[in-house]
Amino acid sequence: MDYYLSPTHTQRFDLEIKNSQFITTVSRTKGRDAAKAFINEMKARYPDANHNCWSFIAGAPNNAHLWDQSDDGEPKGTAGKPMLNVLQHSDFGEITVVVTRYFGGVKLGAGGLVRAYSQATQEALLQVESEKVYPRLPVQLKIAYPLLGKVEYWLEQSDIEIIEKTYSDSIIIDLAVIERTWPEHKVTLTDLCQGSLTLIEPDNA
Repeated sequence: MDYYLSPTHTQRFDLEIKNSQFITTVSRTKGRDAAKAFINEMKARYPDANHNCWSFIAGAPNNAHLWDQSDDGEPKGTAGKPMLNVLQHSDFGEITVVVTRYFGGVKLGAGGLVRAYSQATQEALLQVESEKVYPRLPVQLKIAYPLLGKVEYWLEQSDIEIIEKTYSDSIIIDLAVIERTWPEHKVTLTDLCQGSLTLIEPDNA
Protein backbone atom coordinates (compact mmCIF):
# COMPACT_ATOMS: atom_id res chain seq x y z
CA MET A 1 0.00 0.00 0.00
CA ASP A 2 1.49 3.36 -1.02
CA TYR A 3 -0.42 5.45 1.52
CA TYR A 4 -1.48 5.41 5.15
CA LEU A 5 -4.39 6.95 7.03
CA SER A 6 -4.27 9.89 9.42
CA PRO A 7 -7.00 11.76 11.34
CA THR A 8 -8.39 14.83 9.58
CA HIS A 9 -8.77 16.69 12.91
CA THR A 10 -8.80 16.11 16.67
CA GLN A 11 -11.72 13.85 17.63
CA ARG A 12 -13.11 12.48 20.91
CA PHE A 13 -14.80 9.14 21.65
CA ASP A 14 -16.35 7.99 24.96
CA LEU A 15 -16.56 4.51 26.42
CA GLU A 16 -17.74 3.26 29.81
CA ILE A 17 -16.47 -0.02 31.24
CA LYS A 18 -17.55 -1.14 34.74
CA ASN A 19 -18.29 2.44 35.82
CA SER A 20 -14.90 3.74 34.64
CA GLN A 21 -15.09 6.42 31.97
CA PHE A 22 -12.58 6.15 29.12
CA ILE A 23 -12.26 9.25 26.95
CA THR A 24 -10.24 8.59 23.80
CA THR A 25 -8.91 11.64 21.99
CA VAL A 26 -7.23 11.16 18.62
CA SER A 27 -5.24 13.74 16.69
CA ARG A 28 -3.00 13.99 13.66
CA THR A 29 0.57 14.67 14.79
CA LYS A 30 3.59 14.92 12.55
CA GLY A 31 6.77 14.37 14.55
CA ARG A 32 7.53 13.76 18.22
CA ASP A 33 7.24 17.41 19.21
CA ALA A 34 3.69 17.64 17.86
CA ALA A 35 2.76 14.36 19.58
CA LYS A 36 4.14 15.47 22.95
CA ALA A 37 2.44 18.86 22.63
CA PHE A 38 -0.92 17.16 22.01
CA ILE A 39 -0.40 14.81 24.99
CA ASN A 40 0.36 17.79 27.26
CA GLU A 41 -2.75 19.54 25.93
CA MET A 42 -4.89 16.55 26.93
CA LYS A 43 -3.30 16.37 30.39
CA ALA A 44 -4.12 20.04 30.85
CA ARG A 45 -7.69 19.48 29.63
CA TYR A 46 -8.30 16.59 32.07
CA PRO A 47 -6.10 17.42 35.08
CA ASP A 48 -8.46 15.64 37.51
CA ALA A 49 -8.41 12.33 35.59
CA ASN A 50 -6.84 9.28 37.23
CA HIS A 51 -4.77 8.53 34.12
CA ASN A 52 -3.97 10.06 30.73
CA CYS A 53 -2.40 7.09 28.94
CA TRP A 54 -1.05 7.58 25.44
CA SER A 55 0.60 6.11 22.40
CA PHE A 56 1.71 7.54 19.09
CA ILE A 57 3.08 6.76 15.67
CA ALA A 58 4.22 10.27 14.77
CA GLY A 59 5.26 9.54 11.19
CA ALA A 60 4.89 6.80 8.62
CA PRO A 61 3.74 3.50 10.21
CA ASN A 62 7.03 1.73 9.42
CA ASN A 63 9.20 4.38 11.13
CA ALA A 64 9.76 2.77 14.55
CA HIS A 65 11.84 5.78 15.69
CA LEU A 66 8.58 7.73 15.87
CA TRP A 67 6.70 5.23 18.07
CA ASP A 68 6.21 5.74 21.81
CA GLN A 69 3.74 5.03 24.61
CA SER A 70 3.06 5.54 28.32
CA ASP A 71 0.93 3.83 30.99
CA ASP A 72 0.75 7.10 33.00
CA GLY A 73 0.48 5.34 36.36
CA GLU A 74 -1.54 2.29 35.32
CA PRO A 75 0.21 -1.06 36.02
CA LYS A 76 3.15 -1.50 33.67
CA GLY A 77 2.21 -2.79 30.23
CA THR A 78 -1.57 -2.54 30.71
CA ALA A 79 -2.33 0.69 28.82
CA GLY A 80 0.24 2.37 26.56
CA LYS A 81 1.64 -0.84 25.10
CA PRO A 82 -1.77 -2.35 24.19
CA MET A 83 -2.75 0.99 22.65
CA LEU A 84 0.45 1.09 20.58
CA ASN A 85 -0.12 -2.52 19.55
CA VAL A 86 -3.52 -1.53 18.11
CA LEU A 87 -1.90 1.36 16.22
CA GLN A 88 0.85 -0.90 14.85
CA HIS A 89 -1.76 -3.26 13.41
CA SER A 90 -3.80 -0.47 11.84
CA ASP A 91 -3.21 1.49 8.64
CA PHE A 92 -2.64 4.72 10.59
CA GLY A 93 0.38 6.99 10.80
CA GLU A 94 0.99 10.57 12.00
CA ILE A 95 -1.40 9.82 14.87
CA THR A 96 -1.48 10.22 18.64
CA VAL A 97 -4.08 8.58 20.87
CA VAL A 98 -4.67 9.67 24.47
CA VAL A 99 -7.04 7.60 26.60
CA THR A 100 -8.17 9.51 29.69
CA ARG A 101 -9.56 7.36 32.49
CA TYR A 102 -11.82 8.39 35.32
CA PHE A 103 -11.86 5.47 37.79
CA GLY A 104 -15.37 4.27 38.58
CA GLY A 105 -14.68 2.28 41.74
CA VAL A 106 -14.46 -1.20 40.17
CA LYS A 107 -10.95 -2.58 39.63
CA LEU A 108 -10.51 -4.18 36.22
CA GLY A 109 -7.35 -6.21 36.89
CA ALA A 110 -4.37 -6.33 34.55
CA GLY A 111 -6.17 -8.31 31.84
CA GLY A 112 -9.22 -6.11 32.08
CA LEU A 113 -7.11 -2.97 31.70
CA VAL A 114 -5.36 -4.35 28.61
CA ARG A 115 -8.74 -5.15 27.05
CA ALA A 116 -10.22 -1.77 28.04
CA TYR A 117 -7.39 0.36 26.62
CA SER A 118 -7.22 -1.81 23.49
CA GLN A 119 -10.98 -1.52 23.00
CA ALA A 120 -10.96 2.25 23.56
CA THR A 121 -8.27 2.63 20.88
CA GLN A 122 -9.83 0.16 18.42
CA GLU A 123 -13.29 1.72 18.61
CA ALA A 124 -11.85 5.21 18.12
CA LEU A 125 -9.94 4.12 15.00
CA LEU A 126 -13.09 2.54 13.56
CA GLN A 127 -15.01 5.81 13.95
CA VAL A 128 -12.35 8.45 13.34
CA GLU A 129 -12.60 10.65 10.24
CA SER A 130 -9.37 10.13 8.32
CA GLU A 131 -7.62 10.95 5.07
CA LYS A 132 -4.98 9.26 2.95
CA VAL A 133 -1.39 10.41 3.40
CA TYR A 134 1.13 9.60 0.68
CA PRO A 135 4.75 9.31 1.83
CA ARG A 136 6.94 11.97 0.26
CA LEU A 137 10.57 12.21 -0.77
CA PRO A 138 12.73 15.36 -0.78
CA VAL A 139 13.86 16.53 -4.23
CA GLN A 140 15.81 19.67 -5.06
CA LEU A 141 15.17 21.38 -8.38
CA LYS A 142 17.58 23.90 -9.87
CA ILE A 143 16.46 26.04 -12.83
CA ALA A 144 17.29 29.33 -14.55
CA TYR A 145 15.13 32.42 -13.93
CA PRO A 146 13.35 32.44 -17.32
CA LEU A 147 11.82 29.01 -16.53
CA LEU A 148 10.37 30.02 -13.16
CA GLY A 149 6.91 31.14 -14.33
CA LYS A 150 5.91 28.01 -16.23
CA VAL A 151 7.55 25.67 -13.69
CA GLU A 152 5.70 27.31 -10.78
CA TYR A 153 2.41 27.13 -12.68
CA TRP A 154 2.92 23.45 -13.44
CA LEU A 155 3.91 22.65 -9.84
CA GLU A 156 0.73 24.32 -8.55
CA GLN A 157 -1.37 21.99 -10.72
CA SER A 158 0.51 18.87 -9.54
CA ASP A 159 0.54 16.92 -6.26
CA ILE A 160 4.07 18.17 -5.50
CA GLU A 161 4.63 20.35 -2.42
CA ILE A 162 6.93 23.37 -2.65
CA ILE A 163 8.89 23.55 0.60
CA GLU A 164 11.29 26.43 -0.03
CA LYS A 165 12.72 28.61 -2.79
CA THR A 166 16.24 30.02 -2.80
CA TYR A 167 17.21 32.77 -5.22
CA SER A 168 20.88 33.10 -6.22
CA ASP A 169 22.55 32.87 -9.64
CA SER A 170 19.80 30.34 -10.37
CA ILE A 171 16.63 29.30 -8.54
CA ILE A 172 16.71 26.34 -6.19
CA ILE A 173 13.30 24.89 -5.25
CA ASP A 174 13.05 22.30 -2.49
CA LEU A 175 10.18 19.92 -3.23
CA ALA A 176 8.38 17.09 -1.44
CA VAL A 177 7.24 14.57 -4.04
CA ILE A 178 4.97 11.53 -3.77
CA GLU A 179 7.04 8.44 -4.44
CA ARG A 180 4.34 6.78 -6.51
CA THR A 181 3.76 9.66 -8.94
CA TRP A 182 7.26 11.17 -9.07
CA PRO A 183 8.69 9.11 -11.97
CA GLU A 184 5.96 10.35 -14.32
CA HIS A 185 6.20 13.93 -13.01
CA LYS A 186 9.96 13.86 -13.43
CA VAL A 187 9.61 13.10 -17.15
CA THR A 188 7.02 15.89 -17.57
CA LEU A 189 9.15 18.40 -15.68
CA THR A 190 12.25 17.54 -17.71
CA ASP A 191 10.29 17.99 -20.95
CA LEU A 192 8.85 21.28 -19.68
CA CYS A 193 12.35 22.63 -19.04
CA GLN A 194 13.68 21.04 -22.28
CA GLY A 195 16.33 19.33 -20.19
CA SER A 196 17.64 22.63 -18.72
CA LEU A 197 17.31 21.65 -15.07
CA THR A 198 19.22 19.95 -12.30
CA LEU A 199 17.47 17.48 -10.00
CA ILE A 200 18.99 16.26 -6.74
CA GLU A 201 17.12 13.21 -5.48
CA PRO A 202 17.65 10.97 -2.41
CA ASP A 203 19.37 8.31 -4.54
CA ASN A 204 21.94 10.68 -6.00
CA ALA A 205 22.26 13.16 -3.13
